[in-house]
Amino acid sequence: MTAAASVLVGLVLSLAALGGLWALHRLIQTRDAGGPLSRRFLFGIRVTMLLFAGRALDVLTGVGLFRGLVLLAAALIPLAVLILTEGLLRRHAPRVGKIWIAVGTGVFGALAFVPDLFGQTGLWALLAFQFSGLALAGALVLTRDPDSLSVAENRAAGRMGFSLLLIMPLAAIDFVAPVWGLPLQPSGLAVLFLCWLAISLGQPGAGHGRSLSGFAWAVVAGLVLTLVLAASFGTTWPEGLLIAAAVLAVITLVAIWNEAARQTENAEARSLLRYMATGPDDATAFLAGLRDHPLVDGAAFLKGAEMDGLDDAQLQALFAEGPVLRRGQSGLSADGRELAEHLFARFDATHILCVRRAPIELLALSMPDIATSTRAELELAAVARIASLMSEVRS
Repeated sequence: MTAAASVLVGLVLSLAALGGLWALHRLIQTRDAGGPLSRRFLFGIRVTMLLFAGRALDVLTGVGLFRGLVLLAAALIPLAVLILTEGLLRRHAPRVGKIWIAVGTGVFGALAFVPDLFGQTGLWALLAFQFSGLALAGALVLTRDPDSLSVAENRAAGRMGFSLLLIMPLAAIDFVAPVWGLPLQPSGLAVLFLCWLAISLGQPGAGHGRSLSGFAWAVVAGLVLTLVLAASFGTTWPEGLLIAAAVLAVITLVAIWNEAARQTENAEARSLLRYMATGPDDATAFLAGLRDHPLVDGAAFLKGAEMDGLDDAQLQALFAEGPVLRRGQSGLSADGRELAEHLFARFDATHILCVRRAPIELLALSMPDIATSTRAELELAAVARIASLMSEVRS
């Protein structure tokens, strides 16, 4: 094994991570770049892209400025993770935790471009700061109140917790690799896996399982190919490790690009506009078909017995401003806000549509913020209005 091979594989991992992050960035922008959670997610993606871009440029040019960019991005990562975690859980971190992250980000960010002050001790201090920030985010995920979140939101939070468990040890290996003489820094592989997880959040229903199983098969294929190459060339274990990292990075990157492209191409096919144009004419059949639409990932049609205990007049007042009620919606009265929170908790929903006024009928559904968009919100409102009009005509 040569030092050149280690450097080359490191460059491949950095470029692969950049490619995966770019695909995820483009997909989120296509869905809804202006959404509150999307903005937080995009900030984290850009920070991570800065880190791997700095690594790649440092290898290609040897200019010290790019190592400073790497350290700056590393200092920003705890802040980006905390911002995303708070938005996902709709919960603030403890004040002392926020102060710690703010101070640490400022200190290490300022030292990033002062190589004489940022020696080996500074690197270990930065690693400790990163661990503390990721641990804070992990604690928020573990101590969340599952009842305050929808099924989709809990699933997204669970994936974030799993991601933190994966990235923390790999981040540590990145720091100690030069000290221990390890042949590569593996965080690029962790980032590719995180990109895969994030992209799969936009998958409806069974798509989550298909996405994860697809990743598992990609890993198996990469390992099999590595074993074949290692056996063919009689490599040592460090050389085999470098081959495995490069193969897994390339295979995973191709899979991420394919999945992102597929989701983008299928966005129009999954659009509620298409369903509104081609769906059944009967109001009941129209709503029954909507429950199976991939964009809403199943929905509960609430009428009759399902509405027991709910006051019709209060519900009419709640939906007086519009046919769609969103979790966290502002502008509601105290009574309206209390009733809305009860509905979201009772039906484990993020959106509730009023599809008929008299007698009132509702459609409750759950959509994770990261999978929604402004267009989807408008389509939900249009569906509710069409269903209401269809019900009135049939009455």
